[in-house]
Amino acid sequence: MQRVRLGLKGPDVSEICFGSLAISPLQGRVSEKQGQEILRYAVTKGIDWVDTAEIYENYNQLNPVLKDHPELKVVTKSYSVTSEELFNSLEKARKQLDREIIDIFLLHEQESHLTLKGHAQAWNALLEAKAKGLVKYIGISTHAIQGVKAGALQPGLDIIHPLINYQGLGIIDGSLKGMLEAIGFASELGIGMYAMKVFGGGHLARHPERALKFIRSIPGVQAMALGMSSIQEVDFNLALISGKEVTEELRNSIIHRERKLYIADWCQGCGNCVRTCPQKALYLKDGHACLHGEGCILCGYCGRSCPHFCLKIV
Repeated sequence: MQRVRLGLKGPDVSEICFGSLAISPLQGRVSEKQGQEILRYAVTKGIDWVDTAEIYENYNQLNPVLKDHPELKVVTKSYSVTSEELFNSLEKARKQLDREIIDIFLLHEQESHLTLKGHAQAWNALLEAKAKGLVKYIGISTHAIQGVKAGALQPGLDIIHPLINYQGLGIIDGSLKGMLEAIGFASELGIGMYAMKVFGGGHLARHPERALKFIRSIPGVQAMALGMSSIQEVDFNLALISGKEVTEELRNSIIHRERKLYIADWCQGCGNCVRTCPQKALYLKDGHACLHGEGCILCGYCGRSCPHFCLKIV
């Protein structure tokens, strides 16, 4: 697998980052131990960084793998607003991941300059943490065009993790063209970028070659995070990225593996999931949560907000 550099000043990493949301309790596709074995296998295949977040609740799952592979770089994210919240999130990551230094720390899901303004205390705390050597690189993740633009102008920002795929699925404030223009703007400023939702939450999984080729064709994007919840998925994605032949058996096992958001009959209609969904893909009808299927990108954030455990990706 080829190695890349994130922006002008970012770290050298493998082109593929292991997206650990797919093995986390938030999505619940695999057990904790199974997830660890999938990540271990990915490491043997050349993947040398892993993407997580405080919301994924999988630091303890990742810890044993990180202990065995100290060379693995870690990205994590936090929704922190205040300085105190940010330092608490950082200390939680350092303690539970057993890392003195977090390689990359991002503010999670920033939507615009207004969002970043509202998180100014947290950002200043990140700058302080970087100055103290507690984190190496800082930045944001975003599903928004305006988030990319604002992030590119944020003082001290190193890395942006933008949502991007060939159909523009999941972009919350405009078109694919607008996102590409924003990425181009950030790239000109030397910002490091690695893509998320390359397969559109599974909606584009039937055309994986096209999905990967598109990301690799964007000059401002150096790498991509891919969520993988089986060893077969690791083999499949790495074969595609390396231009190797994929057997029909392997292809069929991956492409025809359907995933969807399941909403249980015992839903109480509290509306927490509707308010949480960044894609506005959920709504209430007759006291029950319902789904606009075309809007869901299978992020699983709704499930975490449900007090009755009604939502799950299956």
